[in-house]
Amino acid sequence: MLHAKAKIGIMGGTFDPIHVGHLVTAEAVRIEYNLDKVLFIPASNPPHKQDSMVTPAIHRYIMTIMATYSNRHFFVSGIELERSGLSYTIDTVKALIDCYGASTELYFITGADAVKDLPSWQEIDQLLDLCYFVAAARPGCISYIDQVIKQFGAKGRRSIQRLATPELEISSTDIRERVRKGRSIKYIVPESVEDYIYKEGLYR
Repeated sequence: MLHAKAKIGIMGGTFDPIHVGHLVTAEAVRIEYNLDKVLFIPASNPPHKQDSMVTPAIHRYIMTIMATYSNRHFFVSGIELERSGLSYTIDTVKALIDCYGASTELYFITGADAVKDLPSWQEIDQLLDLCYFVAAARPGCISYIDQVIKQFGAKGRRSIQRLATPELEISSTDIRERVRKGRSIKYIVPESVEDYIYKEGLYR
């Protein structure tokens, strides 16, 4: 049960597919910030992937459920799959505030690479007022996160936080390429996700 002032992590992404790097990062942030839970939210129609082939949302949603099921603090939301049009974070955050209440603290978990693009995000100034951003990064990436924080001034210093997380050089792009070339993906995705990818013939 959530306490009076809930602290909820938001792990948004395409999850094409979800992998252990996502899970390790989410757990590290959950523990560091004492979050009540982390919501994994697969994007339905991500704006930054309009020129890319993205696996149908239902597959990505099912794989995310499979990957997170064993962690009692992890939950999956289909909020973006239920909404038509492009999946903008500002719309998702506003919907979550309506659901959980204005007193809820939201922590949007993102990778260091995505932080560089924050200035171009839809309604980013309002978004920084509504939630915290936790930039999970290897120690060597902290410097350019600081540059983005400086760009946003006082609002950036309040709302963008950085957390050094375990170094896992894993990407969904690499996993898709491995499957396409017939190379192993064992131990870089959960076993259930690996089985699902092969059973459904994804990334071939």
